[in-house]
Amino acid sequence: MRQGRAVPSIVLDRVSLGHGATSVLSEVDATFAADRCTAVVGPSGAGKTTLLRLLNRFGEPDSGRVLLDGTPVTELDVLALRRRVGLVPQRPTLLTEAVGEEVRVGREVGAQRVEELLSTVGLPDGFAGRRCAELSGGEAQRVCLARALAVEPEVLLLDEPTSALDGASAVAIGKMIRAHVGSGGSVVLVSHDPGFVAEVADEVWTLAGGRLTRGAEAGK
Repeated sequence: MRQGRAVPSIVLDRVSLGHGATSVLSEVDATFAADRCTAVVGPSGAGKTTLLRLLNRFGEPDSGRVLLDGTPVTELDVLALRRRVGLVPQRPTLLTEAVGEEVRVGREVGAQRVEELLSTVGLPDGFAGRRCAELSGGEAQRVCLARALAVEPEVLLLDEPTSALDGASAVAIGKMIRAHVGSGGSVVLVSHDPGFVAEVADEVWTLAGGRLTRGAEAGK
């Protein structure tokens, strides 16, 4: 992230959201603190991805507010918000033909910086020349992560960042997360991988039955 910026906290203030008769979030109150990696865990279908999408307005709650550093996100310019709070979905959409172009979608950076970003997410030298259409799911997700990092967001939202990765690649993503937090950024991630969560998370929240509950601080 860019130096000299204070990292905001994200607050959920009595947030509720339903899909039909199903309550995904029920008057949820939570604070995702700055300068930390926060993991959200819970059963499949509990709404963890939906929760992440609310944090940078890829979705809207039925009631309640999401606040970034005390300001409701509905009062912020959407594009400016998404530069500050970058979402990397589990199944990303890539927008260009070549990987190098894709990394530059959000912000123009030089060729050397593109290679650095791809290396940071565990992709090999020369990967910038690959065609996006030929990438595996795990490769595409890491290219999307490099694209998000190029913008230098204050907060990263990561949806199942290791679900399609081998062990070495997961280690690279863990190092990236710790480096981002160590440089003053923050991360909110969803994961079904308890070992990865134990490795990278400073605190863990559990989403189940529409309720979001905070667990003990993770020990690393």
